[in-house]
Amino acid sequence: MWPTAWRLVAIGVPKAGEEINEQTFSWRLRKKKLKQVRRREGRYLLRTNLTEEDPAKLWQHYIQLTQVEEAFRNLKGDLALRPLYHQKEDRVEAHIFVAFLAYCLHVTLRRCLRELSPGLTPRSVLEKFAAVQMIDVHLPTTDGRHVILSRYTQPEKELQLLLHQLKLTLPEQPPPRITAAGKLAD
Repeated sequence: MWPTAWRLVAIGVPKAGEEINEQTFSWRLRKKKLKQVRRREGRYLLRTNLTEEDPAKLWQHYIQLTQVEEAFRNLKGDLALRPLYHQKEDRVEAHIFVAFLAYCLHVTLRRCLRELSPGLTPRSVLEKFAAVQMIDVHLPTTDGRHVILSRYTQPEKELQLLLHQLKLTLPEQPPPRITAAGKLAD
């Protein structure tokens, strides 16, 4: 509010070298400007170079534009996708496909949150889930092989509550793998 409120007040500041007191410092409310602002409250003014006559169509185009801008903000911000310069066309297409899938999951998460846990954002949920980490525990055996236990860390109480609220369960811990001389055994 305050960044735009300054337009509604006219301030008189003392001239250079003049003492600051009640006579040299003054302010007054710009009533004409306030009336103009009040008349426009609750209205949205769009200026465009499009020649479409129907205001509803212009509004629909504007809403689509804001949705596209939001999608790019999500891709850059929440999903942390940055430009990558691929040399082969199939890699470019694969990168676009993965980015699109990530965005679809982001939108799905937002919709799910709206129904099950209003007030939470996809960003906050992703930050909470970042605390869960996957680790590999390597255990050597007496015959030269290694048993590899892939395990995820147990979620904190807050994350457990979030999982319950979203009606999600973590998958079972994966079974152990056994390697023989650096290769996975059959």
